[in-house]
Amino acid sequence: MVPRYSRPAMSALWEPEAKYRIWFEIEAHATEKLGELGVVPESAARALWDWWATNPKIDVAAIDAIEAVTKHDVIAFLTWVAEQVGDEARFMHQGMTSSDVLDTTLAVQLARSADILLDDLDDLLTAIKRRAEEHKYTPCIGRSHGIHAEPVTFGLKLAQAYAEFARCKARLLAARAEVATCAISGAVGTFANIDPAVEAHVAAKLGLAVEPVSTQVIPRDRHAMFFATLAVIAGSIERLAIEIRHLQRTEVLEAEEYFAPGQKGSSAMPHKRNPILTENLTGQARMIRAYALPALENVALWHERDISHSSVERFIGPDATITLDFALARLTGVIDKLLVYPQRMQANLDRMGGLVHSQRVMLALTQAGVSREDAYRLVQRNAMKVWESDGRLSLLELLKADPEVTAVLSPGDLEELFDLEFHFKHVDTIFARVFG
Repeated sequence: MVPRYSRPAMSALWEPEAKYRIWFEIEAHATEKLGELGVVPESAARALWDWWATNPKIDVAAIDAIEAVTKHDVIAFLTWVAEQVGDEARFMHQGMTSSDVLDTTLAVQLARSADILLDDLDDLLTAIKRRAEEHKYTPCIGRSHGIHAEPVTFGLKLAQAYAEFARCKARLLAARAEVATCAISGAVGTFANIDPAVEAHVAAKLGLAVEPVSTQVIPRDRHAMFFATLAVIAGSIERLAIEIRHLQRTEVLEAEEYFAPGQKGSSAMPHKRNPILTENLTGQARMIRAYALPALENVALWHERDISHSSVERFIGPDATITLDFALARLTGVIDKLLVYPQRMQANLDRMGGLVHSQRVMLALTQAGVSREDAYRLVQRNAMKVWESDGRLSLLELLKADPEVTAVLSPGDLEELFDLEFHFKHVDTIFARVFG
């Protein structure tokens, strides 16, 4: 975890004390059910919960000191709790194995982190929708291969982003449901020394589903899907961040990140206003995507259990979720305060002498009886003159002066084909599809 890119609520989920509190809840709920089943005295669970009711501070340093001797984190925790609770604590962990605690805890942490990320996505979607509606009909040039293509609106660019992040939210909801499973099945997952009712009880208390076959560990295909989903969300963040970075280039300058009073862009050049936030988002997206690969490699464990996945998850669990939480919040801020320049958008639209209307002219020629090949040739030969003049010539005027074109289309017909509003007649339809 890098404090610079961390937010308190998400970071708190991964603090050692938070982890140990989940461990205790798992152990206490399991002991509670074991007491109901008559396997242990019911007084054992009462003793645990009575101690817990005092809201004790988890002594992380003391547990670490025990682990330094035992070389086993769960045993160290159980030993420390026993020291606090007394004799009744001996009934904790009956029939359970360490994986029951560790895997169920990770499921809780990932589910809770997903809840924060889902809230983040809601905030981002709200910001994108507001700006999309604001610029629903703000004309700008659409680009393919980075080259001027045909007119779009800035609202449509943002509507696309909204639809993409709405899909991200749907995927994260599914990934959360898939990873939120509980395993309290004992050694090799056979329930030989613990009743399946204990697992069901703990799962219900923690808001988890029961893992159908745990084999002592929860299958890591679930986790692989979760981290892959985070990686896809990161890819969507980068897609929008790069769009903003391109639009902020001096030669384009159709939109830019908010530049606060007193902010400095360069230590050497006082004029600079750099897209530092979206560049930062690009870097964070790279890191989040990188965590998907080890999660995929964790799927193939030996037989019923090994711990090759354990060290990996100690890294990627907190790092991926904390970084994505920060990135989503940062992107929301960028969109919320994004500076948009409609006049510059219009100037860029007009920059290439009307080339953006070439397709419509070609289609009109074909509808007037010209073959597609000849129509393409007639428009292209005039368009290339405009291109080579760097937009100083006008495609409309060149077409009006081309006898092969005017033999089919009148000057008035041609002028109608250069109407910018023609391109926006279905904006409402697209917005209805996206926003409902």
